[in-house]
Amino acid sequence: MMINNRAMMNKYKVKGFIIFMLFLLCISSQSFSQQPIQELHTDTIPLVRKDNYWNRLFHGHIDRTFEKKVDMSYVAAPSYTREASFGIGGMATGLYRLDRTDSLMPPSNFMLTFNASIKGFYAFTFGGNNNFKGNRSRLSYQAAFFNKNLDFWGIDYDNCDINPVIGYKRQTVMLYANYQYEFLTNFYAGANIDFLYNKAAKIDNISYLQGQNNAYTTTGLGFSLQYDSRDFIPNPQQGMYILLRETVYPKALGDVNRTLWRTTFTADFYQKIWQGGILAFDLYGQVSSDNLPWTLREELGGTNRMRGYYSGRYIDNNIASTQVELRQHIAGRLGFATWIGAGTVFPTLKDFEIKKILPTYGLGLHLEVKHNMNARVDFGFGKGSSGFVFGIGTAF
Repeated sequence: MMINNRAMMNKYKVKGFIIFMLFLLCISSQSFSQQPIQELHTDTIPLVRKDNYWNRLFHGHIDRTFEKKVDMSYVAAPSYTREASFGIGGMATGLYRLDRTDSLMPPSNFMLTFNASIKGFYAFTFGGNNNFKGNRSRLSYQAAFFNKNLDFWGIDYDNCDINPVIGYKRQTVMLYANYQYEFLTNFYAGANIDFLYNKAAKIDNISYLQGQNNAYTTTGLGFSLQYDSRDFIPNPQQGMYILLRETVYPKALGDVNRTLWRTTFTADFYQKIWQGGILAFDLYGQVSSDNLPWTLREELGGTNRMRGYYSGRYIDNNIASTQVELRQHIAGRLGFATWIGAGTVFPTLKDFEIKKILPTYGLGLHLEVKHNMNARVDFGFGKGSSGFVFGIGTAF
């Protein structure tokens, strides 16, 4: 009976995946520009395509930001994740340029998403990247609210490894902004602020929090240095991104009753290796104060790194991970990706253990829903874990 139930659940997951991609393809095709698309033959005779469903479907994913103040698209589709189960999601995304005479500067972008599921999950997010005139500075931002009924194993690696799973409801309010200024070619100095409120509104076993409060508010102030030669942030085709950021959480700007710190390092590389093929490499690490409140601790898994693990399957103060991904264009708007990687969470640097490093690998299908912006469905595998991941934009 257990085998039949498992097979049935896998069948539903596959059906959910197929339905999601079909709806995404069909509905997104209706959202692109309603203006006729013009192209030039080599003999300069203009070709005007009829404004119909099929032309918008196969030729709608072009850059309209030089013609329109804001190039908008809208998507609504069924969704499935292990954390939320089946639900409905939607997205509004836009591309724009503050200077439409500058053809070298990549377009700015913003995105509004929502999701609601049968497990009581609902979420709203708004974020984007704004490139200012002159292409010397940019602002990245995000605001989000989540209400999630989740599985929970504990707040450190050792307990997560042995504790039986319980349930809890997590409510989150998050605000983040990061300003970057280019002082040399591709070199940026920046400042960031992030506000985070997390609460375990309901939890099956309060002892899993190890005496910590069920809710915390923190505000972080940070400074960063980075090198960034990526051609387009949401979907890089080539370039390099290296970030070093230091963030302080002052005691006066939260309710933790002590000042905390966090150091973040990221190194990403992108290289075209053949026609339509891109090899992407990601190295990521975050080291923080000892005994962080559980709301600030690193969660292994999710939509970007260590895909294949339930988000929060392993939690601790610090994290380190790496991954290599091959992205290949197939035809039209379709592409696929496959990756392999490893990572772990740990309490302190001296307690880092090689034997606790966990693997991740998988493959995914990508659909271009906006010019150079993808929706993706990945299926990841890990140690005793696997599952679908739905995301907008590349994983890194």
